[in-house]
Amino acid sequence: MKRPRPGHRHRRRLGSATRLAAFLAILLAVILSITAFETERAFSNQSMATTTRSLVSEVDSFERAAVGKSTSNLGPETVAYLQSRVLPQGESIMVGLPGGASFGSAGSDLLLRTATIRKLLGHPPAVTTSYRGPLDGTQTLYLAAPILEGNTVVGTMVVASDLSQLHADQNRVLVLVIGEALVALVGAVAGAYLLLRRLLRRVGSITTTAASIESGDLDRRLGDQGTDDEVGQLAATFDSMLDRLQAAMTVQRRLLSDVSHQLRTPLTVARGHLEVLARQQSTSIGEVRETVAVVVEEFDHMRALVERLLLLGRALEPDFLEIERLDLRTFLSDLLDSAQVLAARRWSLAPVPDVVLDVDVAKLRGALLNLLDNAVRATHEPDLIEIRATRSPDDGSLLLSVEDSGPGVPDGQLQSVLTRFGRLGSADREGSGLGLAIVTAVAEAHGGTFGLSTSNLGGCRATISLPGSLLSVGEHRAPVGV
Repeated sequence: MKRPRPGHRHRRRLGSATRLAAFLAILLAVILSITAFETERAFSNQSMATTTRSLVSEVDSFERAAVGKSTSNLGPETVAYLQSRVLPQGESIMVGLPGGASFGSAGSDLLLRTATIRKLLGHPPAVTTSYRGPLDGTQTLYLAAPILEGNTVVGTMVVASDLSQLHADQNRVLVLVIGEALVALVGAVAGAYLLLRRLLRRVGSITTTAASIESGDLDRRLGDQGTDDEVGQLAATFDSMLDRLQAAMTVQRRLLSDVSHQLRTPLTVARGHLEVLARQQSTSIGEVRETVAVVVEEFDHMRALVERLLLLGRALEPDFLEIERLDLRTFLSDLLDSAQVLAARRWSLAPVPDVVLDVDVAKLRGALLNLLDNAVRATHEPDLIEIRATRSPDDGSLLLSVEDSGPGVPDGQLQSVLTRFGRLGSADREGSGLGLAIVTAVAEAHGGTFGLSTSNLGGCRATISLPGSLLSVGEHRAPVGV
């Protein structure tokens, strides 16, 4: 066993909710950072484009107002334009004319201190150009455009805009976007963390319950989770699974108890005969054969019992049934022919509806032969045994019944004989008490039911009810009630 190193402290692993919330926080932080950067850049580009369009509009406005007249009057026209023009805050205009004359708007004296501006005023550019540069410590956007008289360059116009206000607006937008992103990040992560904690707490209760059940507490259940979401459905499915497991284990324990009780008698009988045979001083061949016959009979009884128990055990498996197509009229007619050799009785087959079923033919035949054998044991030679097949007018199910005119089963014992190893009256040595339990298992495996009632013939009616969904679609179907 590996021992921890001295001074080594065990690091506690963060919970799933914390780790998932941290991952979400990182993911959202990256997404919101990209969004904030793109938003700020788009605002900056849009603001710069707006400022540039404003400067271009000033050039266009000047050309429309001052240019077009004689060049000798361009100076007075420029002065008149500049005096009449109300510029936005932070903008200024300088106009350079031939001969070195220059005119400027209010506050444009700072432009003349820039060597680049002075050069542009004396040497007009060939095309309109823009650039950024400092002006008295302030970042400024410049637009220099040639003044054209037709195709002749007659001067230079320089429009400048102070970008300090634009930068301040960009900073405010950036702070606002970052603040909103942080609020969204904190709210989303906090909400996700709380939801994950609540969800994982419910999952943890499932784990705790499963651990308790693993230790042997089969009565523990999750109960109603109060929601109809995936976790609530998981809890309901988990409880349903536990109910089925507990029921299966209860059935297994009861089965083992019943089997041990049923096998004890034939084993005791066989052992007793063998012990008697062993204590005898002199034994004849006849006595030995008689003892062997008794022991073999007991072993045959146990073998039949075990085979039926195995059949009952297989009824819980998903592949218990081997579905085949069955024509009901032919099936019941053949069944009647096979049953008539069981005993001398008055046998009868009521009119059978013309239907086709998808069932396990062998197991359904075995179940009905079991009912017919029980009817033979409960009746005598003059009695009537009738096989009937009808459709229920309520839900369209198919009712397969075996009725007899014998003494019947008392009302108080109808349910007790349906239990495993249940018998009517004293135990029949030729029976195992499992016949009706097997019939019930076959009926339930097909999605149906099995029950006993009093027949109109005076005896017992044993009925297997099969759901209408087993009737094949597109085959000959008799009307309900036939």
